[in-house]
Amino acid sequence: MSKQFQRGLVVGKFAPLQRGHELLIRRAFDACEEVVILSYSKPEFAGCDAERRQGWLKKLFPTARLLVATDESLARLPVNDFREVPTNDADETTHRRFCGFLCAKVLGVTVDAVFTSEDYGGGFAEELTRYFHELYPEVVEVQHVLVDHSRGLIPVSGTLLRADIHGNRQWLSPEVYASFVQRVCLLGGESSGKSTLAEVLAREFQTDHVSEYGRDLWEARNGMLVFDDLIRIARRQVAMEEEAAGRANRFLFCDTSPLTTLFYSRHLFGRAESELELLANRFYDAVVLCAPDFPFMQDGTRQPESFRTLQHQWYLQELRSRGISFLLAEGGLTDRVDMVRRALMSK
Repeated sequence: MSKQFQRGLVVGKFAPLQRGHELLIRRAFDACEEVVILSYSKPEFAGCDAERRQGWLKKLFPTARLLVATDESLARLPVNDFREVPTNDADETTHRRFCGFLCAKVLGVTVDAVFTSEDYGGGFAEELTRYFHELYPEVVEVQHVLVDHSRGLIPVSGTLLRADIHGNRQWLSPEVYASFVQRVCLLGGESSGKSTLAEVLAREFQTDHVSEYGRDLWEARNGMLVFDDLIRIARRQVAMEEEAAGRANRFLFCDTSPLTTLFYSRHLFGRAESELELLANRFYDAVVLCAPDFPFMQDGTRQPESFRTLQHQWYLQELRSRGISFLLAEGGLTDRVDMVRRALMSK
């Protein structure tokens, strides 16, 4: 059964992309054979840059025809009707014609419906019709479809969300909220207390932690890893972090990182995959290095205690050479938890 419209348009800053926006886009998909999503903002809002918005939209609406416009992307175009993104306070006609330009001259399409939750939608549809008629006199009139105008279904706004992302996280899909979760990476040599610290910090902050996949695989294989296992470990560690971030609450505590996997790859095999070298550069909002002053516990799967000291020195050198700031967690468990809590709450 054919749908009401051939092609629908949704435009937004999506700063951030919230469930009201999702409702609008899903309504467009219900009514249209194809959906075009345009996003731009000048200036950008903190935490909602163009790359991040594009990532959200691609994850949630992979079949949409998506364009996130920036000054940089426009400068690369062969057409020069608009060389820059209009500022957010530009007049309505400029914004409407800019959207027509992006559809017709950048994407090479017209639309027969525009979906909004605002009173301006009717005027937007009329201006799009005029713009398209200037190029293609035979195109049909653009219709306006109004969705949840009263915000009765999704009572939220971008302003409200930006004021308190974490307090209003129920209005964000996990794929979006994950971008605002601070990843805290815990590093340390064997038997330095980092796994225990990660678990306790997660309970302290009422959030999740990500366990050390490499340790689990090492134990499952009785310490018999092959070279190709190392890149698999790093990939899985990153995937576990991404899966957990949307469920976390403000912070996500990560028990190790691909940097640790890089150490073991070099130590065990004297080399590392180029992909692993890149993954070892993964960014974390905070890094905690656990000092080797915890009592060493030999559980039968660990290297000798001297190896822990070697590993700690490698971390110190590597973090400093990479210019990565870190907190050195020392003392007992309570002392370490207090140190991390103070550091995170002062950010």
